[in-house]
Amino acid sequence: MAKKQEKGTTSAAISIPDKLIDQVIGQDNAVRIIKKAAKQRRNVLLIGDPGIGKTMLAQAMAELLPATELEDILVYRNQNDENQPVIKSVKTYPTQEAFNAGGDGQGRHEVQKARMNNRIPFSSSGSIVTPIIIAIVIIIIGLSFSGLIKGYDLIVLSALLLGIMVFGSAALFVGTMTRRGGFPGIGLMDEPKLIVDNSNRKSAPFIDSTGARAGSLFGDVRHDPLQTGGLGTPAHLRVEGGSIHKANHGVLFIDEIASMDPRSQQEILTAMQEKRYPITGQSEMSSGALVRTEPVPCDFILVAAGNLQDITRMHPALRSRIRGYGYEVYMESTMPDTKRNRELLGQFVAQEIKKDKKIPDFDGSAIEEIIEEAKRRSGRKGRLSLVLRDLGGLVRAAGDIAVEEGKKTVTKVEVVKAKVLADSIETQVVRSTVENIKDYKVFVNRGYKVGRVNGLAVLGGSITASGIILPIVAEVTPASSKYEGKFIPTGKLGKIASEAVKNVSAIIKKHMGKDVSNFDMHVQFLQTYQGVEGDSASISVAISILSAMENLPIDQNIAMTGSLSIRGEVLPVGGVTSKVEAAVSAGIRKVLIPASNVGDVYLSKDSLKKVKIIPAKSFADVIRASIKKSKKRDAIIKELISSQR
Repeated sequence: MAKKQEKGTTSAAISIPDKLIDQVIGQDNAVRIIKKAAKQRRNVLLIGDPGIGKTMLAQAMAELLPATELEDILVYRNQNDENQPVIKSVKTYPTQEAFNAGGDGQGRHEVQKARMNNRIPFSSSGSIVTPIIIAIVIIIIGLSFSGLIKGYDLIVLSALLLGIMVFGSAALFVGTMTRRGGFPGIGLMDEPKLIVDNSNRKSAPFIDSTGARAGSLFGDVRHDPLQTGGLGTPAHLRVEGGSIHKANHGVLFIDEIASMDPRSQQEILTAMQEKRYPITGQSEMSSGALVRTEPVPCDFILVAAGNLQDITRMHPALRSRIRGYGYEVYMESTMPDTKRNRELLGQFVAQEIKKDKKIPDFDGSAIEEIIEEAKRRSGRKGRLSLVLRDLGGLVRAAGDIAVEEGKKTVTKVEVVKAKVLADSIETQVVRSTVENIKDYKVFVNRGYKVGRVNGLAVLGGSITASGIILPIVAEVTPASSKYEGKFIPTGKLGKIASEAVKNVSAIIKKHMGKDVSNFDMHVQFLQTYQGVEGDSASISVAISILSAMENLPIDQNIAMTGSLSIRGEVLPVGGVTSKVEAAVSAGIRKVLIPASNVGDVYLSKDSLKKVKIIPAKSFADVIRASIKKSKKRDAIIKELISSQR
């Protein structure tokens, strides 16, 4: 365990644990299960957001497994059936002494032994041919000097001598090389092939097969274009081991498990059940499809990973196998903001510096700024983000800036600069979009307007989300149908957003006593080319319709976000920090958010000076904060409050 850190401790003074499992940050429950699963050899399914340490946990599990039980796997020629090669497994290191010494494993020794047996000494391989050739050469030379052969006969004799010497040399060369396996398909080729080699390995294998094709995952038999005339390569020499075989007695890690096709998931399940899986050619058009080895050992622990939405696309039998013979773990994306956890984030910074090997150490102020950024990115009060891959990118970006500027230590200044350099694509798009809409005055941040409000939204996923201003305009007209009014939202709304917008009519009808059947309510989300999803624009839509219906002007220097229940309650939403930051960037001075989200807002001191946060518990609070004060406004608020009692 790392020793306790004092405030202001530099990364150079932070000790890093030796074991990988102790370097995992903030996933205490997952760590406990991984340790238990490694001891009992159980499969594990890890579910959670990208970048929170799923791969690292799988690697740590492999480190916990014993390496003394590893096996090398060889494939031999089958003299009785060429298309069914024989499989043999041997312990890589038969004794503890051999394991400690390291070096070539038993599998390599088997191959070397077979190779030496096929290398017949020159004197042995030529024991018959050589004496005959020498005797013929001596006789021919003797005849040429005896005077018995003259003229043209002497030329013929010389040619015969040369031919015998060339033939003899070729015969000796071919005889030696074929016994060494030098020419494919010629002579003896019984030398085994080592398809799983664990030599010099001091820990159990960790095989990452994320995105692997069938051949890489389950093994393959290479195609042989020379299949006739004895010129082809024997089947056993064309066999290639797969990831499931190389992970024997180790960990097979597959991220985004649901992206695998159902057939591959079924084959993984079969391999898990049988712990042995034969290798065959994966292409039906290849000669390798004719070959099928004996079952090959594949006693691996499966660590599968994915996101929450992936579970429904997993093969039911595969997931059942994991649950029945292992554990399912939902990993945390945030952790409590405690002193101990802040120390762990300092340890994380030190680990990233050591891993990168190209950036200088961080001083105390730089580490504190990384921790503050983790707090901001969590999006929740009293929490720290565990999306450490993204934080690692910020660490490296700050380090690169320090290297570029010739500094030996990274300070808070470089981290602040790196926040801009390491912005996500979504943030960069938003920055560009805001500048464009400012130039063309798509949104207004001064004065009062009827039926127009500045909503707030986020662009991107939960990890790379960036806030954006969402201008909304509404118009209420007499109903085009004499039977009913229509609610007409436009602006590329998603399913949830469309349903949330339609709920607004219930608020208007129930709490304001308006007969909405007499009106067509048009709501437009301006220039939302990227689309709108979620219900966080509910209060913005409701206030814009109310403004248009009652001709009440809305303060344009206020932006708002919040979900609205059909009972008029303002409910919490996500991404409030990013949304408030977007409002600040747009020059808006007041932001209305759900009261329950107030503690989730985390802004820099400079941003806090530029904006006023207004909490709202009910739709009446929204009206009071955003609509220009008037007797009509106050009457509506009074009516709303009385109807909610």
